[in-house]
Amino acid sequence: MNSAQTCLTVAGTWAGFRRMAPLSLFVIVFGMAFSVAAMQAGLTSTQIMLMSGLVFAGASQFGVLEVWASPISLATVVVITFAINSRHLLMSASLYPWLRELPPRQRYSTLFFLSDANWALSLQDYYQGFRDVGGLLGGGLALWSAWMIGTAIGVGLGSGFDDPERWGLDVIMSCFLLAMIFGGSNKKQMILPWSAAVLATMAALQWLPDNTHVIVGALAGGLVGILIPERSEQKEAAS
Repeated sequence: MNSAQTCLTVAGTWAGFRRMAPLSLFVIVFGMAFSVAAMQAGLTSTQIMLMSGLVFAGASQFGVLEVWASPISLATVVVITFAINSRHLLMSASLYPWLRELPPRQRYSTLFFLSDANWALSLQDYYQGFRDVGGLLGGGLALWSAWMIGTAIGVGLGSGFDDPERWGLDVIMSCFLLAMIFGGSNKKQMILPWSAAVLATMAALQWLPDNTHVIVGALAGGLVGILIPERSEQKEAAS
């Protein structure tokens, strides 16, 4: 898995799956909670399973449920989903120096399974010299599988797990994410994009319309995340 050239291997994917499996167990509970909330919003079992399988974005799925009962257009659903998940702009930008070397088919199929946890863990791997993207894909597959299992269990049980916060499970993913973000070896490349995102978000909260801060922060952090690798490569080429 530790090589100079970017690759995507079955062994790396399986290793990433096994590494993410313990954390994925907690995702099952959130999948169950989503199913209960979706049924309360009037979705059928088929619609719930398809949404979890094809969207795979817990926060935006919960967000859409808030307006599902009232007549809404497809454009509204798209805007809500984009706004809530615009942090993926920053996440994918930070992976650009790594994933750009893959063929488009492998690159975009891997990004479909991009989530906070496997992104943070894989980015740390990248800064430590690992180049097998299988860790990112395998971790995403583990999270997706757990999300689907939880969704299916929730559809079957119906109720009883509608509030993960009651069990303190909402804190686990946040603590894991922070540990992975600031646990890498390349501090400068991590701090600058996130600092830009935080500052832009705070400015947007102060001066821009409501609910635009997520998009603004993600765009600012993503832009800095793209520029930093290019500047680093230029310095290496000049030396």
